[in-house]
Amino acid sequence: MVVELLKEKHIEYVKSLDSKTETLEYWLSEHLRLNGVYWGLTALCILDSKDTFKKEDVVDFVMSCWNDKTGGFGPFPRHDAHLLATLSGLQILLTFNSIELITKNEQKLEQILQFIRGNQLEDGSFQGDRFGEVDARFSYNALSSLSILGRLTPEVVNPAVAHILKCLNFDGGFGLCPGAESHASMAFTCLGALSIVNKLDLLSPDQIDTIGWWLCERQVPEGGLNGRPGKLPDVCYSWWVLSSLAIIKKLNWIDSSKLSEFILDSQDDIKGGIADRPGNEVDVFHTVFGLAGLSLVGFHDLVKINPTYCMTYDVTDKIPKYPY
Repeated sequence: MVVELLKEKHIEYVKSLDSKTETLEYWLSEHLRLNGVYWGLTALCILDSKDTFKKEDVVDFVMSCWNDKTGGFGPFPRHDAHLLATLSGLQILLTFNSIELITKNEQKLEQILQFIRGNQLEDGSFQGDRFGEVDARFSYNALSSLSILGRLTPEVVNPAVAHILKCLNFDGGFGLCPGAESHASMAFTCLGALSIVNKLDLLSPDQIDTIGWWLCERQVPEGGLNGRPGKLPDVCYSWWVLSSLAIIKKLNWIDSSKLSEFILDSQDDIKGGIADRPGNEVDVFHTVFGLAGLSLVGFHDLVKINPTYCMTYDVTDKIPKYPY
C-alpha cells in the first residue's frame, strides 16, 4: 500500500503525456485531447506546478482547436466544436490568464455565445452539438462556459434551471435527463450548474438532506466511492461525489481518511499517475480527479480546488458572480 502522495512522480507523469505521440493510444484519444490538456493542467495546478506546461504552447494549441465556422472549440484541430471541448478550452485559457483572446475579440465572442446559446433546446436542456445528444453534462458545460465569459442571462439560466430540477430523482440522485437512473457524475453536473447560477436555494432542506444521504452512501468498505449502488469504487468519484457534498456543505458525511487511503493506494509508485482503483493502469483523467478529491478533504499542502468549477480558487476568483 502506498501511504504518501507521490507529488513529483505525478508532475513528471503529466509532463510526459504529450511526448508519447508515436503510440496508438495517443491517436485513439484524439477526440479527448483538449479535455486531456485541461485535466493535466488542473492536476498541475493542484500540485502547485502550473509552470510545468509552457503557457505559449498550450494556448496556441487551444486556439488551433477553434472552429471558425461555428464558433466554439473542438477537441482537436479540424474537429467539430462541442460544448465539452468548448468548456475545456475556456478553462485552460482562464487558467493561463488568456481568456481575453475570446472576450476581447468581438467576432469570436459573438460566435461562441451563439454556439453555446444555439445548443439550448425548447425545454431548457442543452445538446452537446448539432447532432442532438442531450445530457445534464451539457447544461453544466454551457452554464459554466457562459459564467467564465461573464455572459449568463435569465433567458438562458431560467429554463436551464427548470430542466435541471426535473433531473432530481426520488432517491436523492440526479439522472442525465428527467427520469434517468441516478448517477454520481450527474449529481455534480446538476448541483454544480445550480451553484454557478446561484440557484441552490430552489432545493428544499429536505431535498438537500436526501441528496446528501444518496451521495454519502456511495462510500464502500474499501474506502472508495462508487457512482451508483452495487458498483465498484472508482477514484474519479472522489471528485463527482465529494464536490457535490462540498457544494451542499455536507463534505463531512463521508470518511475522508479512508477515501484518502484508497486514492493513495491507486497511485503508480514507479511512473506516477493515479488509476481508477489499486493495481490498474493510470491515466490523466483519474489522476486529476484523485488529486481533486484529496484537495477537497484538505490533504497536506495541495492547492485548494473550487468544488463548483473544478479549477483552483486562484483561477475561479476571476469569474464574475451571477447575478451580475
